[in-house]
Amino acid sequence: MGIRTTLERRADVRRTIRGLFDAAGFLEVDTPVLAAEVLPEAHIDPVPVRLAGAADPRWLQASPENLMKRLLAAGSGPIYQFAPAFRDGERGPQHDVEFTIVEWYAPGTSLDDAADLLERLCAAVLGTQGLERTTCAAAFSQHAGVDPVSASPGELLAAVARHVPVRPEGLTTLEPADLADRCFELLLSEVVQPQLGRTRPLMLEAWPASQAAFARIDAGPPAAARRFELFVDGVELVNGWEEETGRDPLEARISSANAIRRAAGRPVLPVPARLVAAHGPGMPAGVGAALGFDRLVMLAAGASSIDEVRSFPAGG
Repeated sequence: MGIRTTLERRADVRRTIRGLFDAAGFLEVDTPVLAAEVLPEAHIDPVPVRLAGAADPRWLQASPENLMKRLLAAGSGPIYQFAPAFRDGERGPQHDVEFTIVEWYAPGTSLDDAADLLERLCAAVLGTQGLERTTCAAAFSQHAGVDPVSASPGELLAAVARHVPVRPEGLTTLEPADLADRCFELLLSEVVQPQLGRTRPLMLEAWPASQAAFARIDAGPPAAARRFELFVDGVELVNGWEEETGRDPLEARISSANAIRRAAGRPVLPVPARLVAAHGPGMPAGVGAALGFDRLVMLAAGASSIDEVRSFPAGG
């Protein structure tokens, strides 16, 4: 498509999203792209920037989560933003080092509220009807023959052996907890995800506790995270959860993420002290979510790559 058509399509989708969030009572905000703190995640590498005269780097944000949560704790109420996001080493038909993210936080809401909003968003932008909801246990059992919430690491490894033709080396040398997580991720990306959202958008819920990220965890048994991802035509479009608001759990999740990074030979990231301090009684419970804007435009255009719907693909 020509550049004018590309720009118009992106503008139309952006306008539709703004209208939906504005009508729902959200406030559009801006947060710094370059910040002193970054939220450590196990498998996402932020981009450091060295400034003249500064002892420590600043960080191009992998998402605005860190800063938007600080706004929440300060009393912002429901908020959203269109933000540039940066992730080192990511490049493919649906990935790039820089991309656009739509992130929102809705205090006092639940996954049911998130499902209603996502159903309306997909209908408005993609023309879909309805939204399917299922659990990781049900989806993995159907497509991979294993329940990832209750299965042992050995059972997950056996499922990988059955379904993933080319398996990474070194799986059997991992510690049991790491093996379970790696097998879950392989089965999701290689086996389960391609089948999801083929007839209508699908919201995948009730994730294994070890995959909680920063989601609240239901005690169970078995324990499951109040996390979700939304899939359309096999494409992961949205990632979100009911937020964990406690300070101690947040510090434990950050420590765990850095331990995984250390074990994989990746740099340990500094603890975001101001985000940690914002957690606790002042942090409202609710849902936070992030949507890949470029992927949404790609789906709306019937394209096969985000490069087809961006004005400056692959770094300009």
